[in-house]
Amino acid sequence: MAEKLLEIKNLKQHFNVGKSNEVKAVDDISFDIYKGETLGLVGESGCGKSTTGRSIIRLYDATSGDVFYEGENVHGKKSKKDLKKFNRKMQMIFQDPYASLNPRMKVMDIIAEGIDIHGLAKNGAERKQMVFELLETVGLNKEHANRYPHEFSGGQRQRLGIARALAVDPDFIIADEPISALDVSIQAQVVNLLKELQEKKGLTYLFIAHDLSMVKYISDRIGVMYFGKLVELAPAEDLYKNPMHPYTQSLLSAIPLPDPNYERNRVRKSYDPASHNYTEKDDVQMREITPGHFVQCSTSEFEALKASVAVR
Repeated sequence: MAEKLLEIKNLKQHFNVGKSNEVKAVDDISFDIYKGETLGLVGESGCGKSTTGRSIIRLYDATSGDVFYEGENVHGKKSKKDLKKFNRKMQMIFQDPYASLNPRMKVMDIIAEGIDIHGLAKNGAERKQMVFELLETVGLNKEHANRYPHEFSGGQRQRLGIARALAVDPDFIIADEPISALDVSIQAQVVNLLKELQEKKGLTYLFIAHDLSMVKYISDRIGVMYFGKLVELAPAEDLYKNPMHPYTQSLLSAIPLPDPNYERNRVRKSYDPASHNYTEKDDVQMREITPGHFVQCSTSEFEALKASVAVR
């Protein structure tokens, strides 16, 4: 069995809006991420995907819950030394390749920022060589090091973002919708680059996105979020072939295919959360229906899902 790298337990991230309103962006979710895998996290805009990633990496201090990285509680770390050590192991690729790069800094200094903070280069010559190698790793060349971000295309800027994340040689990368701001023709190039880097460096990814087709392509397992809750978690192929939660079924029914005949007859499923009519007695939680396939459901729904699987 694969070794557990991250363990997220009952993570909550609530924000106060105004004097009396509270937004439950992430509301009591738990899941694990194993070494070398890509866990995809999907859901519509505003469901809490990005907030989950930012809470894991401590860009936000969690309202409650625990995040364990290699057995250590991330949110329990207090000293600057501990945080610095943790930050080297875990990095983030941001959604917007335009806003995430400092326009006043040259590429050399943008990529070398992590190298400088962690003292990874012995001298200026080694620092420069490390940046050159990182640029080549992501499909750029050393001549790009003396340019500014505005001189690059969107796809190239995202490659710079990837190079910056790789600069400190991390084990785990959170890719927060890294292709959503890119042209369709460039998206596949960036995703293929991430897959290639994973194979070469043994990286582990949390890949956050709303493009369900691309998530299936890159992910080993997929989690589905709805209004701050994790409603389904399963191996990628299993989730697409046998979605069990009504919300997942709704999402998958909306995926277009390049087939006119299919599109003419495609039936989209709508999801109405009120149809559950849960009460406190229903004990709604994530339950394992088949090996590795978890669904948020009540006790009665669990029995019905188990029965439906047995009939197949």
